[in-house]
Amino acid sequence: MGAYKIPAKVKLVVGLLGGNPEILKRTRELLRARFGVEEEIMAPIPFTWTRYYSDELGESPWRTFVSYEALIPREDLVDIKRFTNDLEQGLASEGVRTINIDPGYMTLGQFFLATTKDQRHRVYIRDGIFVEPTLYFQDGDFFPFEWTYRDYRSEEYRLYFLAARSKLAYQMHHGGLPHSRRKSVQPGTVENPEAPG
Repeated sequence: MGAYKIPAKVKLVVGLLGGNPEILKRTRELLRARFGVEEEIMAPIPFTWTRYYSDELGESPWRTFVSYEALIPREDLVDIKRFTNDLEQGLASEGVRTINIDPGYMTLGQFFLATTKDQRHRVYIRDGIFVEPTLYFQDGDFFPFEWTYRDYRSEEYRLYFLAARSKLAYQMHHGGLPHSRRKSVQPGTVENPEAPG
């Protein structure tokens, strides 16, 4: 019988899709109040992969991604997804969404998205939330699965996720120290006194 082991904490990454850059900015402020310091941010780009959201978000929505310095336990993704669903409702205008918020988490080997919809490749966690493996990391790059959404196969997203992963890798290899604090550590000093030596 294998021994029980709590997996390492992971990097929270949130995708935002809104009708204009202003709603993206406003939503980021609300998320920052909940999840803390932002880390890797993708400059907003036009979302052109599908017209699925046009009835809610207009004909020319904008996409951005944000990751956060604080690592999270994997199981927290359920509560985070439920929080972002409530936030979408709170930001709706006359019952119509103005923002689509897609939280997920990154390990060094994969990126997972939270969803409320069941499919053959998704795994149920709890409280109405499933998780979907969306990208996997191999030989220095991210790759899609057969079910991965078209936009998550794009060059823009790939470069973003590689940048976010590099900061996660630094954090994982330096006892949880965020990438932003790397310059404050002097040569010859201990970066994380609580980390095992």
